Amino acid sequence: MNFVPDVLVLLGGPLEATGALRAAARAARLVIAADGGVRHAEALGVEPALWVGDFDSVNLEDLTRWAHLPRMEYPRDEDATDAELAAQAALKARPRSLLFAGGLGGELDHELGNLTLAVALARQGVRTALSSGPTWAFALVPPGLELDLEAGTPFSVVPLADLEGLTIRGGRWELEDAPLPLGSGHGLRNIAYQQHTKFFLRKGHALLVIRL
Repeated sequence: MNFVPDVLVLLGGPLEATGALRAAARAARLVIAADGGVRHAEALGVEPALWVGDFDSVNLEDLTRWAHLPRMEYPRDEDATDAELAAQAALKARPRSLLFAGGLGGELDHELGNLTLAVALARQGVRTALSSGPTWAFALVPPGLELDLEAGTPFSVVPLADLEGLTIRGGRWELEDAPLPLGSGHGLRNIAYQQHTKFFLRKGHALLVIRL
């Protein structure tokens, strides 16, 4: 898969250090750890340049192992999640792409918050994805995106609003300038048939979920 993030943000959710995730992580030019997400750094073979959060999910081992990292510490009653704080720090580097590793799974409210944060960042022009290792979720906003996927890779387009002008090329089931209303399952369980899989969108926002 051809996703190379400018910035990697380590979150504290479940993570399997797959080959694709490790390759993407090592390609990032900036790594930011968000609170307990720092514990994923070693498995992914990266060294954070910054550690942010309220540090409420960090244990003594984390604090000792990563004591040398520069920190941005926030009060625990801060009106923002650790993912948001890390994203704010990442935006200062003016990235074109960002990956939240460890952003899927875990507590449902945090997972949904991470997913909607990814969409908000994509609407600001930052191509954004989340990954647990085997599962990836890309924010899909106009004008769309293109990925190199191996033939047979399953993917789904999950609308988060009424979609207009959705085009899917390179999948087993293709669409051309089609509507996809909120709540529709018509975009679920597709399969990549060609290496270059393209997704165009005229209006709305969605998640493109891929299982590697």
